[in-house]
Amino acid sequence: MHTPDVLIIGSGLAGCIAALELADKGHSVVLLGAGPTGLESNSAWAQGGIIYQGDGDSSQQLAKDIIDAGAGLSHLPAVEALVQMGPKCVKELLLEKYQINFDRTENGHLALTEEAAHSCPRIIHHRDQTGLAIMGALVDRVKNHPNVQFKTDQTAVDLITLSHHSKVITDIYYPSTCVGAYVMDNRNGDVKIHFAKETILATGGVGEVFLHTSNPKEARGDGLAMAYRAGARIMNMEYIQFHPTTLYLPYERRFLITEALRGEGAELLTIDRSAFMHRYDARGSLAPRDIVARSIYQEMMQVDSQHLWLDISSRSSEWIKGRFPTVYSHCLAKGYDLTSEPIPVVPAAHYSCGGIAVDLQGRTTIHRLRAIGEVACTGVHGGNRLASTSLLEALVFSKLCADALSGQLHQRKDYFPPVEEWVMSDQCVDSALVQQDWTTIKQTMWNYVGLVRDAQRLSRAFKMLHELKIEIDSFYSSCKLTPELLGLRNGIQTALLITEGAIRNRRSIGCHYRRMN
Repeated sequence: MHTPDVLIIGSGLAGCIAALELADKGHSVVLLGAGPTGLESNSAWAQGGIIYQGDGDSSQQLAKDIIDAGAGLSHLPAVEALVQMGPKCVKELLLEKYQINFDRTENGHLALTEEAAHSCPRIIHHRDQTGLAIMGALVDRVKNHPNVQFKTDQTAVDLITLSHHSKVITDIYYPSTCVGAYVMDNRNGDVKIHFAKETILATGGVGEVFLHTSNPKEARGDGLAMAYRAGARIMNMEYIQFHPTTLYLPYERRFLITEALRGEGAELLTIDRSAFMHRYDARGSLAPRDIVARSIYQEMMQVDSQHLWLDISSRSSEWIKGRFPTVYSHCLAKGYDLTSEPIPVVPAAHYSCGGIAVDLQGRTTIHRLRAIGEVACTGVHGGNRLASTSLLEALVFSKLCADALSGQLHQRKDYFPPVEEWVMSDQCVDSALVQQDWTTIKQTMWNYVGLVRDAQRLSRAFKMLHELKIEIDSFYSSCKLTPELLGLRNGIQTALLITEGAIRNRRSIGCHYRRMN
């Protein structure tokens, strides 16, 4: 069996950039995508844009904005790497190499917009589908690259490590080392061994463990849970950023309403349609996301409302349709005309600032295992993410990871132990149990580990989630694997990691807000 140089789990921006950069350097890559198209990722769903550089802007000013938004918790070397390499990576990779069609002004210059907590307009975009524009181009490239084997509809089951899976019993004395992963083909349920000289986790976020989320259903913490079970260090999981505005429609998944609307003048309104953000922050609707999201939450609680309103109807109808065509069309299909009336919005889990602890090359605490993108914690975001830094972080640190790894792969001789094939049970899982358990996780996380936390809520959440995990582990060990069961197993572990982080951290920092009681 051919063993590739690199196995990349996750086909968002981080996974695709790493795959292409390594493949261009002559390395063989296996890239796994969770869904059928390769576009099932937070990256493809990103609306607002990616940081580039504004008029009169500087790396020092961007660094200050990132650190201020991150509540002073940002890792300075990581911030420095991001602000120094960011514009270069955007220019050389997205603009020149992959020729992403970003919006331009009438004179041909890149159109810049401003979002919350930025000190100047520095964000480039493709209307309100920036992520999809980028990912469409990248997915086409990886599908056609001769050094990349792109496999869709794949779910990683567990990482394979020397200490957990080797048949050679003395391999436990080696340093903790990853040699690949067990991977299930969603189409037929087969689980196969995928060895690789290096494994990179690029599995994205965790929003699916909350009742309200802007993420796709695949964002349930798969990579986090696998890395945790393998023994990797996980950090800062309490810092979950809630996007202030998603479209509220009962019994439907939340649809992200990009922050760029507020950057372009949209105003948040109470349920009786009066402006309120000035009461919470002098920056009004352009305050940092954690402040805006908590302000909306508090206003909702005061009047027992399920949503508030967002209004951009002060701008011209044609301008709105041209700048935000996707948001406009989606809202119109749901019965709301963005050009003439407010739309109902509610905060939703959006981005995980924590994750698998990594260095600036993506290395984890496990040998031959790296992590990039949202699943990783570089420390850039600290306690709260500055708007439109997520795509930039994925781009920069994937490039750094690929460059560093390429130089090391040429010099290595890696060991692959004999391991057991996966043995599958024939007992079918009860789908009603899976659905009910997911409902319990989502409700518990939203009510007790959401925008506002306290000791009592967190204690109750931990007890409920811990007991539920025992039940889930029980039927996981005895039932035939499905993508849904694997997701549930990872989801409950992710929910516990977030809750445990929130319990340990008794201080309110950034998007981790704790009431004292």
